[in-house]
Amino acid sequence: MWLWAAIACELVGTTVLKAVSSHPNVLNVGIVAVGYIASMVGLALALRAGMQVGIAYAVWSGVGTAAIAIIGAVFLGESANIWKFVFIAVIVIGVVGLNLAGE
Repeated sequence: MWLWAAIACELVGTTVLKAVSSHPNVLNVGIVAVGYIASMVGLALALRAGMQVGIAYAVWSGVGTAAIAIIGAVFLGESANIWKFVFIAVIVIGVVGLNLAGE
C-alpha cells in the first residue's frame, strides 16, 4: 500500500514538473516538492513494512517511468509511437517478474 502511494505521489510531482518548466509559480513548485517528499516517505514506509529495498525501488522506478511515459503521451502531447509502448510493456513485464521472483 505504501509503495503504491509513493508511486502516486511521484507521478503527481513529475507531471506538475512539466508545468513548472513552462509556468513556474509557488503553487506548482510546492506541488512538485510535496509530491517528491511524500514519495520518498512512502517508499521509506514500504521498506519499514518489510519490502526488500531492491524490489521496492525497482517497482517504484519502473512503474513510475512507465506511467509517466504514458501520461506524457496521452495528456501532455509528447511523442508516442509503437516502440515507446513496446518498451513500456518491457518495463511492466520486468516489474511483474521481480514481484513474482521476490515472493
